[in-house]
Formats: sequence, C-alpha cells, structure tokens
Amino acid sequence: MIERGIPHYDVIIIGAGSIGTPAAFALASAGVRTLVVDAASSVGQGSNKAAIGGVRATHSDPAKIRLNLRSLEILSTWKEVYGEDIEWHKGGYVYVAYREREEKILKDLLAVQKTYGLNINWLDREAMLDVDVLPDLNHDDLLGGTYSPDDGHCSTLLTTHAFYEHARRMGAGFHFGEKVIGLPVEGGRIRGVVTDRGRYGAGVVINAAGAFARSVAQMAGIDVPVTPDSHEAAITEPVARFLHPMVVDIRPAPGSTNYYFYQHYTGQIIFCITPNPQIWGEDRRETSAFLPMVARRLVDLMPRLANIRVRRTWRGLYPMTPDGSPIVGWCREVQGLLLAVGMCGQGFMLGPGVGELITRMVQDRLTPDDCQTLEILSPYRQFVGQEELK
Repeated sequence: MIERGIPHYDVIIIGAGSIGTPAAFALASAGVRTLVVDAASSVGQGSNKAAIGGVRATHSDPAKIRLNLRSLEILSTWKEVYGEDIEWHKGGYVYVAYREREEKILKDLLAVQKTYGLNINWLDREAMLDVDVLPDLNHDDLLGGTYSPDDGHCSTLLTTHAFYEHARRMGAGFHFGEKVIGLPVEGGRIRGVVTDRGRYGAGVVINAAGAFARSVAQMAGIDVPVTPDSHEAAITEPVARFLHPMVVDIRPAPGSTNYYFYQHYTGQIIFCITPNPQIWGEDRRETSAFLPMVARRLVDLMPRLANIRVRRTWRGLYPMTPDGSPIVGWCREVQGLLLAVGMCGQGFMLGPGVGELITRMVQDRLTPDDCQTLEILSPYRQFVGQEELK
C-alpha cells in the first residue's frame, strides 16, 4: 500500500557507509529505486573512514571467502571498468607463524580456504624471506606462514565515494543530515522510515547502520546482537615502497590478540591491533597506551620499521557479533526488513560482495551459493564458536 503525499521507493537503506553505499550502487544498477538515509553530512563518515583499507578473501568462514572473492574482483578492476583510481594495490596478505600453535592454525585452515577457491599457500621460512615476499621479517624462530597473493588494499574514502558517485548516476538518492527516528510497521510489514525531516515509504528497508545497527533495529521492535567495540590504528610518514603484503601476526600479547600492518599505495605504513580485552562502547578517542604497545610488536617483527615516524593515530568502531561473523538476512518478525549488520570491522572489504548479494535478495534471484552463504550469516543462527581469522 502506497500512502499519498509520501515519497515512495522500492528500497530504503539506513547508512551510507561501507555496506549501504555499495548496496545502493548494486541496487540502482539493477533498476531498483533506492534511497539512502544517513545522519552524517556526507558519504562514509562513520566507521568507513576509520577503516585501514585491507581487502582479503583469506578467512576461515566460507561465507566471507565467497563474498570477499567477489569484492576483490570488483575492486581490483574498478579503475579499468569505471575509471576512478581508488589506489588499489594487489600486495597480498601474509599470516606469519613463529610458534607451532600459529603454524597449526594456519595449516589447518588451508584445506577449507582452498576448497572455496582461495589462492593461498603455505610458505616455509626460506620462501617467506624471499625478496619478493617479506625479506625484512625478523628471521629468528620464523617457521613460515600463509600467503594469498590476490588480496590487496585500497583507499576507503576514494572507494566509497566512487560507489556513491556511480550510485547517484544510476538514480539512487542520498539524503544526508537526516537521522532515522522511527521504522513504521503495520500488520507485521515495514512501511518505510521516519526521519527528523520527514517520512518515506518503501516495501523494503535495509538496516546497514554499522555500529548503530542495534538501536535502529529496536525502532521496529527487533533486537540484533551487534555491539560496537573500539579499535585503534595509526599511519606513518610516506617512504619508498619496500613492503607489498599486509602482514598479520596472530600471536596474542599483552593488550592485543593480534596486530597487522601494510604499506599503502601512497607509501605510508598503516597499522592496527585487535585489543584484548575488547573495549566495548562508542568511545573513539585515541589513547596513550596504543602506540607504545604496538610499536614494540612492529619493530620486533620487522626491525626496519624502527626509525619511521608516526603521523597520526585514531580509533574506529567495530560492530561485533557474538561469533565474529556478519548478520545478513530477512527479519522474520517484520516482513520487508533486511539486516546487513555486524560486519565485525570487515565492512569495507565485504561491502561490494554484500551489496550484490542484497540486490539478489531484493530481486529474489538467489543462487545456490547465495543460499548457503545466507544460512551461515542468518540472523537466527546459534552464534556459537568464533571465526578463526576475524
């Protein structure tokens, strides 16, 4: 039922970030009349601009592997297909192992990763230290690691803005500076959204609100298990290219469960940790503890980094789920409400693949692989266990 006097769309997306913007592009490209609503003043101003830009299909979860393989296809060919330079660099990902524990974890995952089409192999110590991989690693006690050469990185802001521009050209509307304050539900069906500026009708509403997905869902009387926690990152001065892969060290240490770093397309080293214990809440203020803690780990793993100068630090929010995997699926309690939430800090890399999946969901054109992916990411799963490489 279309209400008179109210602008009506096929789909309304809440959130113009890492998921909502690629979804708007995919939907508009398929001819779906789409509106995106965001309280921020422009695209990608939430967690997207705090992301460090890594894009990998190197996961333990088959759903993430599939989605990110598609994201890699889209992003690695973006300049050739669409024209914009999003600073894509195919440097690969390396997971290093200095202890038998990490070696076993990484080798055990290889079978699953290869089953789903990931180009990844175990490199022994000598191969890892090859001049074309990571010759600057600390040699002491190095056992080897996994190397997935097709992974890479790009600029989060340039990429999201490129999706935004193309979505607009295809007819998608974007309303910035509008806060969603209500989700009208009648007869068990979503009817659109209410913002602080007006009301818009739609038969489908997509919750892509990132760290704020839970409060948005609650407007429709639904609870989703998404809770933000804070992760801190930093960037150095630019230096001549010497490092190609993203390097990930999954050894736990005081204050962190893992850390990772890479050299950006424009020369800076960007690095981040996964804090332990997790820092729950929406506090995005930098801390004095982060840099001394991560610097010790970085220099120990790659001594060449000892004298590089850090330019800035920042914190962003990871919308976490209990099992470390996203939630993507239709809401059973409210017909027409689609959840694309809880990306666990991987929204940027998942966004292009999830955007296309959402479009097939809206158009009822799911493939058998899609159905398997959605079963894994179901809002109604048990949320047991943990994704190994989250």
